[in-house]
Amino acid sequence: MEKGIESLPQLICKEYSFKQHDPKTMSPLTLAFIGDTVFDLIVRTRVIEEGNAPVRKLHHSASSLVNATTQSHMMKLIMPELTEEETAVFKRGRNAKSYTSAKNANINDYRIATGLEALIGWLYLSGNMERIYELILPVLPEYEIRCK
Repeated sequence: MEKGIESLPQLICKEYSFKQHDPKTMSPLTLAFIGDTVFDLIVRTRVIEEGNAPVRKLHHSASSLVNATTQSHMMKLIMPELTEEETAVFKRGRNAKSYTSAKNANINDYRIATGLEALIGWLYLSGNMERIYELILPVLPEYEIRCK
């Protein structure tokens, strides 16, 4: 990131006087918590690019991508592109002991999806949205997005 340009998390923290935390010190499930929202926002933005549609159809289209099974598959496509540090963050998220589980996915897919969300959360809080786009946007075309 260029010097002098603040990331979205930095801007939010500054604007609302929130304390900014070092993402390296955060639990993997906390990273996954924010990463889930960032991933959802990227997918929803992609879905509305397909055009105006009834909200029910938009939601259905987004939900088909924002689920543990699809995220697990995406992560398998992304893995070869990760740096060592990114792989370590993913593994921390994947191996975290969560007391919840996905409604419609097996435990392995759920854990891999949690690792992906942790990675996205870590990149987001590190101010590295560009890297998120580099990893996520190339794999999104693998999935058909239907809104009409």
